[in-house]
Amino acid sequence: MKKTKHKNIKSDLSKRGFSIVETVVVISVFSVVMIALVSLTIYFYRSNAYSVEQSFAVNSARKGVEVMVGDIREATYSDEGAYPIVDAGHYFFEIYSDIDRDNNIEKIRFFVEDGLLKMGSVKSSGDPLTYNDDDEVVSIISEHVRNVDNNIPIFRYYDSSGGELLNLSLNITNIAYVKVNLIVNVNPNRLPNEFTLKSSATLRNLKTNL
Repeated sequence: MKKTKHKNIKSDLSKRGFSIVETVVVISVFSVVMIALVSLTIYFYRSNAYSVEQSFAVNSARKGVEVMVGDIREATYSDEGAYPIVDAGHYFFEIYSDIDRDNNIEKIRFFVEDGLLKMGSVKSSGDPLTYNDDDEVVSIISEHVRNVDNNIPIFRYYDSSGGELLNLSLNITNIAYVKVNLIVNVNPNRLPNEFTLKSSATLRNLKTNL
């Protein structure tokens, strides 16, 4: 009778749940699956993080270039009466334009610094109106700009007949058309390759002065 009772107890325990061996096996399998999933997630992230970052950088640069080209297109005479174009070069462009559409003309410059394409703006103030460069507010248009590293101009300038202006110190008043060529790459040492954003603008308010 005692042996039968003992066997029944063991039978009841086996029916109630997993044995120790089964529990260890289940935990082991679960651990292996979790490790595999985590490893796969880390691999996927490392493989795609750069592509995602590059995509964000390009999209941000595209929006910035669109705004910049719009401001260049609307270049006009300053509140002091100065000519719309202040200075021009391959990696900078300085003009007057109403960037906030408040009928007051800002002095703005686009320039590259430490791999960043930036815009500095100065509002006119005083009576009579003047521009104080100490009041300049600088914002970032695009990050990870590689034009200087690759020796490729961001800005190229053309006259009304379509001829490229090479000696800008002599021909700044002949600028009628501007091409923008911006190269963006988060990490030049990794794929995908650098991305090039291209745009252009005709300076509308200078047409009658050419």
